[in-house]
Amino acid sequence: MVYPTKNLFTGNLIKLSAIRANDAEQMAKWQEDSDYLRKLDKEYAVLHSFESIKEQDIKAGTKSNCLEFRLRTIENNQLIGFVALHSIEWNNQSCLLAIGIGDSDFRGKGYGKDALQLILRYAFYELNLNRVGLDVISNNKPAIEAYKKVGFKVEGSMRDAVYRDGLHYDRIIMGILRNEWIEMQ
Repeated sequence: MVYPTKNLFTGNLIKLSAIRANDAEQMAKWQEDSDYLRKLDKEYAVLHSFESIKEQDIKAGTKSNCLEFRLRTIENNQLIGFVALHSIEWNNQSCLLAIGIGDSDFRGKGYGKDALQLILRYAFYELNLNRVGLDVISNNKPAIEAYKKVGFKVEGSMRDAVYRDGLHYDRIIMGILRNEWIEMQ
């Protein structure tokens, strides 16, 4: 299969980069944004120190079933988030996706969609995966819309699986197959 682009790691607004030593400091600052933390994951919001983020970064490079990239703007190489393919099942050609735009100035402006296109291109063309899945909290409407725009389909839900501010929310299970993504290109 031929790549439809010159550079596997570069999109229109975003580029994927390796984890850099100084990323942990910026990512620790994002930990102070409770809205970001509470939409990023179903777990309770926990502040992580610079040191613990740095330690996680070191471990990320040693796992064979997880690939993590940083998201940087093409315009000025600014770190704005991360994207990861994790729980990779090589024998089943499937994985799960996690993404976060930590810098709130870059949310809702197409950076997430561009990052999703990049990581899906990487997953399907470079890693030869067939399925990428994810789950998202049902109150995170902007993320759900971004996932749908790049071709993810709702596959089901886990009802009342997340509790936030006195309310229960579903975890929406979404997925995209290689042939569905290629058709959209």
